[in-house]
Amino acid sequence: MTFSFRSALRAFVLAAGIVPAAAMAAWPEKPITLIVPWAAGGSTDILARMLSEQMTKTYGQPVIVENRSGASGNIGSAFVARSEPDGYTLLVGSMSTHTMNEALYDNMPFDGVKSFTPIAELALVTNTMVVNPSLPVNNVKEFIDYAKANPEKIAYASAGPGSTNHLSAAMFEKATGIKMVHIPYRGGAPAVLDTVADRTQVLFSAGTQTLPHVQAKKLKLLAVTEESRSPLLSDVPTVAETVPGYSMAVWYGAFGPAGMDPELVASLNKEINRILDLPEVKKKMGDMGVLVMQSTPDGFAKTLAADAQKYSAIVREMGIKAQ
Repeated sequence: MTFSFRSALRAFVLAAGIVPAAAMAAWPEKPITLIVPWAAGGSTDILARMLSEQMTKTYGQPVIVENRSGASGNIGSAFVARSEPDGYTLLVGSMSTHTMNEALYDNMPFDGVKSFTPIAELALVTNTMVVNPSLPVNNVKEFIDYAKANPEKIAYASAGPGSTNHLSAAMFEKATGIKMVHIPYRGGAPAVLDTVADRTQVLFSAGTQTLPHVQAKKLKLLAVTEESRSPLLSDVPTVAETVPGYSMAVWYGAFGPAGMDPELVASLNKEINRILDLPEVKKKMGDMGVLVMQSTPDGFAKTLAADAQKYSAIVREMGIKAQ
């Protein structure tokens, strides 16, 4: 048998799951699939469909959005993690799927950091703290004082154990020393509706779900949970202005399977950033309380790694498990 260095190198590259740059020269040669690991109609799905529309125009190949929901985003995310790293199967994921789920679930089918190639941070969701108007408070300090005077008499809603709603409220309890009652629901919509109906009194949730009710005066907006004020709600204070150090930032991001060619990643990042900078995209997402972002693959990878360490540690420390 004659030894071939080229054959040996090719075998090594394929075994490592790395797509050679030469193979990317004609990319894309077939349709691209954007996996959304949640049901259609949400803000993640809407963002993915705006990306697919523009990417189809740029690449001359269909970019198909496919919803693979279930297990808090794990089913769709696992599908992408198992796919070939050739750029034809991509994921629109979120902070929860990549930084929290590993601590929430036993026997996870992927590693939120190691199983993926970060391509671009897409958007930051304006995460809000809202209360039912029946609660006699108008700001975060008044809420804390009221909760301390009425321990375990305030109920907070969530989309289920281990959701960002749950973690946001649990972090708030720990940071302030208050005690509330957790009422979990099967999804964000019923959690919002029961807060509107005063069956629960407080909710930490994405502005995409709460702001229409705030505008209708059915919920009262006390604060946003990010470290800094949102450009979309610049007059609304952060929780951290009253509770120093408190921060919960919920982001969406574009990923591929681990091992993607860096040149292809850079090309996809450039195209995605172009799309996110379009005025119509900014406006549509802004109207939903979602701030589009601009990032490099390396910058997004650093955000991912830092948040994975932060939130998985918090989840484990609090003993939170998905049900």
